[in-house]
Amino acid sequence: MMKFLFYMIFMIPLCFMIDMFWMVQFLLMLLMFLFMNLSLTYLNNNMSYLLFCDFISFGLILLSIWICLLMIMSSENLLKMKYYINFFLFNIMILLILLFLTFSVMNLFMFYLFFEGSLIPTLLLIVGWGYQPERIQAGMYLMFYTLFASLPLLMGLFYMYNEMNSMMIYFLKFFNLNFILLYISMILAFLVKMPMYFVHLWLPKAHVEAPVSGSMILAGIMLKLGGYGLLRVLIFLQEINLKLNYIWLIISLLGGFYISLKCFCQVDIKSLIAYSSVSHMSIVISGIMIMNYWGYFGSYIMMIGHGLCSSGMFCLANINYERLHSRSLFINKGMMNFMPSMSMWWFLLMSSNMSAPPSMNLLGEISLINSLVSWSWMSMIMLMMISFFSAGYSLYLYSYSQHGKFYQGMYSFYTGLSREYLLLLLHWLPLNLMILKIEYFMIN
Repeated sequence: MMKFLFYMIFMIPLCFMIDMFWMVQFLLMLLMFLFMNLSLTYLNNNMSYLLFCDFISFGLILLSIWICLLMIMSSENLLKMKYYINFFLFNIMILLILLFLTFSVMNLFMFYLFFEGSLIPTLLLIVGWGYQPERIQAGMYLMFYTLFASLPLLMGLFYMYNEMNSMMIYFLKFFNLNFILLYISMILAFLVKMPMYFVHLWLPKAHVEAPVSGSMILAGIMLKLGGYGLLRVLIFLQEINLKLNYIWLIISLLGGFYISLKCFCQVDIKSLIAYSSVSHMSIVISGIMIMNYWGYFGSYIMMIGHGLCSSGMFCLANINYERLHSRSLFINKGMMNFMPSMSMWWFLLMSSNMSAPPSMNLLGEISLINSLVSWSWMSMIMLMMISFFSAGYSLYLYSYSQHGKFYQGMYSFYTGLSREYLLLLLHWLPLNLMILKIEYFMIN
């Protein structure tokens, strides 16, 4: 694991060299394939006192490298504008290193450190390369929501160390702490990061003001940090979680249903995609909280599938924004007349968003429905509503943006670039082909 870390650290000087934009992309692609060759047959091969890699970490680190590569590819406009491009690449490399360490550190305190550290480059992305002056307010929302919930987590970690004399993730399964204040303090930060309904308001704000790269990393990886934290921490909070999980399940299922209805009221494309992320993550929270195999496996697959799908949808929204300079659905109309090929990509990613086969979202959703119905038959009602309306708002977004009479004030236009088609293909292919090798991501 250390060799990959040094690989990324030695890439940092490249960010400050002239015309090395393509080289950073190429080296990240190479890193992706090198990491895919990592043997997961024996966990001890990849384990040291500081770093380790098991099946949960493996998929999320792969996703982090892939999304960071696609972020650079989607931000080619910055290269044309010469807008602090070197600092942008440096920011992405620091973010990737922090994410790599977050998903692979052995110590829970180190995990907390990198979990919070990844907030800083994301904040710089939003504030530095965002579009409107409101990005400062969005950055403040993001920071204060996360930090407000993170201090109890730090206190919980200190208490845990005092009780168990260990913070090693690998040894947590041998302990069992049943203390309600500790339980809430340990999971609150992760529920805000997911985000759970009631603490989700920072997400649409941050997405709307962020540049395309900021939206991609927020939707692709940042929400998954919360899920990863829950998967790790609930190991030693099992007994109390089984008594209190119904609270989070009720909030998540009702909140997911309400948010999916709210998606129909949105007129901003990015805001709609951001709210759809909240709706999807609510089912993931439910699956993790039930604590059975189907729930764990389903939420893990759903996190990876959603990371690729929502990131691709933000790319599509940005492709329209670069041409029309508006995110409003009233102006983004009749796109099929101008870019029929891009319309196909809208359809493919929207169908994946509504969990159509053969996407990973379908497998994740089937597993999650299985686990939730095994927990309670009553949850079937909410699940039917969420699944139906998630298909509804995906169709609403597709039909509203692609069909209809186009905006009259448009006087010049250019069709899709080969770079943009490649970018969308690199989102769609892993999302739909990884289902063929799903045993590679099975959690033991």
